[in-house]
Amino acid sequence: MSLVRLTIKGISYSQTQSGAYALVLSEMEGTRTLPIIIGAFEAQSIAIALEKEIRPPRPLTHDLFKSFAERFSITVKQIIIHKLVDGVFFSSLICERDGVEEVIDTRTSDAIALAVRFQAPIFTYENILDKAGIYLKTEEELGSSDENDTDDIHIEQEIEFTSTADFSDLSLNELEEQLNEAVNNEDYELAAKIRDEISKRS
Repeated sequence: MSLVRLTIKGISYSQTQSGAYALVLSEMEGTRTLPIIIGAFEAQSIAIALEKEIRPPRPLTHDLFKSFAERFSITVKQIIIHKLVDGVFFSSLICERDGVEEVIDTRTSDAIALAVRFQAPIFTYENILDKAGIYLKTEEELGSSDENDTDDIHIEQEIEFTSTADFSDLSLNELEEQLNEAVNNEDYELAAKIRDEISKRS
């Protein structure tokens, strides 16, 4: 299976759903995005690592891991999101010490927090993107100008979050329509939930 390199597009959060964050990954050579629901601590840790000017007074857990690894000459070479089961992503850290490579199982949110700190590339498999990726419309389709740089890393607040407690009354076509609407509104948190519901029915 071929690997696809991803980059961090942004982190979004909802005022109305406390503690729910969507980490949005985007393929580097394509238009698909991969929204992943993560916890508040991990979202904060990733955001702090992305904002180079922010320095916490004491090391966060992921900063401690990096300091520990560097002290013992361990390098994180890359992370791979290798499995998706019932909406849960599974990842691995590919580490190296003295020329010996090791693969360590990890939560995806922790893996990405470490990847940012080690400047390590993030990969997933093509079949995972096929299953869980969401296509973004191109700038021409959206009619947008060059003023919006889609490569900018940003943290944006969701304007409104639509309740997704129960999708049972919706058909697959209706779910697809809601998925497209959520993507167009950049509501990646909602898009991820709808995508997971569609995957369950497939």
